[in-house]
Amino acid sequence: MRFVQVLVPAGTHDAVVEVITDENIEYAITDETGTDEYEAIITFPLPTAAVEPVLDQLRTVGIDTDATTVVLEAETVVSDKFDKLDEAYSNDSDDTTDGDRIARDELLARANELAPGIGPFILMTIVSAIVATAGLLLDSPAVVVGSMVIAPLIGPAMSTSVGTVVDDTSLVARGVKLQILGGVLAIVSAAGFAFMLRTVQIVPLSAVEVFEIGEVSQRLAPDVLSLVIALGAGAAGAVSLASGVSTALVGVMIAAALVPPTAVVGIGLAWGTPRVVAGSAILVLVNFIAINLVALIALWQLGYRPQSWFRTSEARSTTLTRIAVLTVALIILSSALAGFTYSSAQTAAFEEQTNAAINAELPPEAIMLDLTVTYSGFPARTPQQVIVIVGYPSTTEPPAIADAIDARIESIAPVTPYIGAKIPFIDQNRSHLRAMSPADTESPTRESSNTHSTRAITVELRYIPVERT
Repeated sequence: MRFVQVLVPAGTHDAVVEVITDENIEYAITDETGTDEYEAIITFPLPTAAVEPVLDQLRTVGIDTDATTVVLEAETVVSDKFDKLDEAYSNDSDDTTDGDRIARDELLARANELAPGIGPFILMTIVSAIVATAGLLLDSPAVVVGSMVIAPLIGPAMSTSVGTVVDDTSLVARGVKLQILGGVLAIVSAAGFAFMLRTVQIVPLSAVEVFEIGEVSQRLAPDVLSLVIALGAGAAGAVSLASGVSTALVGVMIAAALVPPTAVVGIGLAWGTPRVVAGSAILVLVNFIAINLVALIALWQLGYRPQSWFRTSEARSTTLTRIAVLTVALIILSSALAGFTYSSAQTAAFEEQTNAAINAELPPEAIMLDLTVTYSGFPARTPQQVIVIVGYPSTTEPPAIADAIDARIESIAPVTPYIGAKIPFIDQNRSHLRAMSPADTESPTRESSNTHSTRAITVELRYIPVERT
């Protein structure tokens, strides 16, 4: 429900009253004596769905944008006449509109409010990126969520989509600029902060150790499911904006799709491994595009159009063109996510088969303590080395199973042509290490198979004597 106040320009009093009475709207009108430009102030309650059509009718009789119109949210309206009006507009809403959506003018006002000034936007983006970087390096989901709460990213995305459907080029330009600025600024801030942490040894980790952190590693090779978050965020943002409800929680969802992966990109740059975080960079681009695309489609389907009918055709053409461009870009970039998904499935299958193959060859007295597979390639990952740690009774010799395990792994490993003169291999070492004994400093027995093979994958067995109770 809305409560509308309109300053009636001189000479339009009768026409305005006629529009209001024809719509069977209850109203109150008082004389305006403060200026000769206006002769009255008319106030009336309206259902949310009625605000846009009624204001459009008033504009046809002289209430243009130069006249002041105030639309307020009303908590309660007690009136049988209002109830009938509400029911009439609810029944009149067609399939392309929602009876609860706010008016076009309200939508524009909310979109402008969501797009903050440049100063606060820069400050909040930097702070959110730094907090996200700290949360990722601390492996703290709570801190990462906190960075999403303060990220000011919902406004620019929604402003771009709103400006497109209502043909407001200045709003579109502002939204696009803020999105580009926000993305670049977040990456630079995260990279700068992470580089400082690395330089002063607050985080004295190697690149490999950093990318093994749970919150970081899960964003290095995003899959197709990551796209669902952005699509849902864009749809939720548009619907919440159009329905007039709070966008705070939706803003967190949009930030969830954007802030953590940008921080991961910054971390990769700080540790000098941009290639490793290429997947996160692709995810950032995919999420930006998906949010804008879905929001644009949702707002157009909700029935938002330019104020002037002769601009509707131009707005439709612009909207469809941008939808087509964003869709093509999304499909192209999403193919990388599909590659990540396929690669993840392949690596999971290989590791599961490898685990089963090793256990099948182990004698009853031996046990596999650990399995590590090293991969190469991007985005497709090819196994390069398999390291197996096998525990055996300390009173016996290590089981001679290297050749058998190597043969099994060779049969399930993907075929990858090797380019090079020599395959790296690990020499056999017959020193021993007692399991679970920190005092020991000797190395475990290592047995490397296929060291004279022309395959690109090597298999290394490490034996650790284990005292069983």
